[in-house]
Amino acid sequence: MLSGRAAVAGIGATEFSKDSGRSELRLAAEAVLAALDDAGVPPADVDGMVTYTQDSNQEIAVARETGIGDLTFFSRVEYGGGAACGTVAHAAMAVATGMARTVVCYRAFNERSGRRFGQPNARLTGEPTSQGLEMSWHVPYGLMTPAAWVAMFARRYMHEFGATSEDFGRVAVAMRRHAATNPAAWFHGRPITLAEHQASRWIVEPLHLLDCCQESDGAVALVVTSAERAHDLRRSPALITAAAQGSGAGQLMMTSYYRDDMSGLPEMSVVGRQLWGMSGLSPRDIQTAILYDHFTPFVLAQLEELGFCGRGEAPDYLRDGGIELDGRLPVNPHGGQLGEAYIHGMNGIAEAVRQIRGTAANQVSGVRNVLVTAGTGVPTSGLILSAA
Repeated sequence: MLSGRAAVAGIGATEFSKDSGRSELRLAAEAVLAALDDAGVPPADVDGMVTYTQDSNQEIAVARETGIGDLTFFSRVEYGGGAACGTVAHAAMAVATGMARTVVCYRAFNERSGRRFGQPNARLTGEPTSQGLEMSWHVPYGLMTPAAWVAMFARRYMHEFGATSEDFGRVAVAMRRHAATNPAAWFHGRPITLAEHQASRWIVEPLHLLDCCQESDGAVALVVTSAERAHDLRRSPALITAAAQGSGAGQLMMTSYYRDDMSGLPEMSVVGRQLWGMSGLSPRDIQTAILYDHFTPFVLAQLEELGFCGRGEAPDYLRDGGIELDGRLPVNPHGGQLGEAYIHGMNGIAEAVRQIRGTAANQVSGVRNVLVTAGTGVPTSGLILSAA
């Protein structure tokens, strides 16, 4: 059994910016060295590395730049932001099975000053791949950005459950409020009101600009080792109580419009069932959650799929202040990807570790268990991290 056998022992990050002024490889190296220093682990002790298939930095290149030597395990996880928690799952499995002793997970990119994910990309279609075939049904008709793909889901969710743009806006307002008191956040000191959300320009109806996460340059890295060893290192460990990946039946990449119901995220239910089963916990045992917030509507769906409220009940959950710092389930105390930075979900895992340690900028009281999710609309992953 994986539960409790590995822990996150170190976290590291660069600053979050809109123009880093340096290569993605240098960003990765800086974050990895910071994470190793945080854990008190020398680079020579690392024998495993995990990242995203989308990361431009080869494991061997990052190893050379940071002084890491021989590797006995290396892995990459597919599906964009859905890989975030999956990197830690792979690392934990490697540690638990003896494939590696100390594994570094990393993600680095110049996503604002370099290739911007939110820009239209007609090249998504026409490639002789399965994804190229899928996209050929959508891109030629104008569905060529993540915002456009999510807008289709958002409109159906509104139709099914009576949700409004203001309900989506409450997510953005909460995230910006949390970011405003987090010195590491890009939007530190810059909260927004619901009126400002509603006045922000349309990107793809029903999504306003402030329903969409920011674009960021930066890097985050994590150090995963055995729970036993982590207890002897520099920082309090965050035990990996549960780790899971999941894909829903009939899933496509961000465009799963052909299932019987397109108002939910079945793949997140697949992840949730594994997390609850592996950990023996339930939603009432979670003190704070880090939910992947690249677009506000998917936060509502995650609350429902993970069992924090029933189907169609998320709008009322938000209206009652449920995701605020003093709410039933404080969500993204760091400000999330809407408020802190968009580092493909890795900065959210680092925040979960800080909450377990008790060192977060917006520390939630009495944290024992934190649930973390990865990208939505794609095959995804999740974690439950716990205090030792």
